[in-house]
Amino acid sequence: MIIIMLGAPGTGKGTVGKLLSKALGIVHISSGEIFRSYVKKQNELGKEIETYIQKGALVPDELAIQLLERRLKEPDVEKGVILDGYPRTTKQARELDKLLQEQGKKVDIAVNLSLSDKDIIERITKRRTCPNPECREIYNTEFKPPKIKGICDKCGTKLIIREDDNEETIKNRLKTYHSISENLIEFYKNKDILYTVKVNIHSENTSQDIAKEVEEYLNVK
Repeated sequence: MIIIMLGAPGTGKGTVGKLLSKALGIVHISSGEIFRSYVKKQNELGKEIETYIQKGALVPDELAIQLLERRLKEPDVEKGVILDGYPRTTKQARELDKLLQEQGKKVDIAVNLSLSDKDIIERITKRRTCPNPECREIYNTEFKPPKIKGICDKCGTKLIIREDDNEETIKNRLKTYHSISENLIEFYKNKDILYTVKVNIHSENTSQDIAKEVEEYLNVK
């Protein structure tokens, strides 16, 4: 099972992807976490990636494809994978199809989470992240606060505000996303594997509900 999580930054792709990962028993891979793992190494490649992240720009196709190809060769993806944040362009989508075809696989469904820019900015600026690489739990000071302010419920690590979780960077990221998202969504729509879910952060439609909806859709598909 190969699942693609689509949607602008802050739509909840990561949370829904992790819930589906647990429910379906397949690995969840976030392109953002892959990129940040290289940034932490502070080598030449990491510094190059960091310049794009800090500006809210996309990591170039060639580099993103190269890093994902390495990741898809690891043994834990044999049963399937949920890709969160990749592909982000139609070029990346076509290259992904080629990589999967070489392995006798294909994308089964592209889940598109739709949320207004206003709600996205509100959600991200209130986001708090656990920096523990074994946890990476995400909170929101209004909609999903930790039990103890500033402390991760799961591992006790002090929560952080990511450097790119500021309004200026978010607006740049959204501008970039919208400039390329229509073509990517159309790409998967034409393949008849697009499933769109409208997200509303002010309703009771939680990430658990969305994950359950997608799981049920897969069961009857």
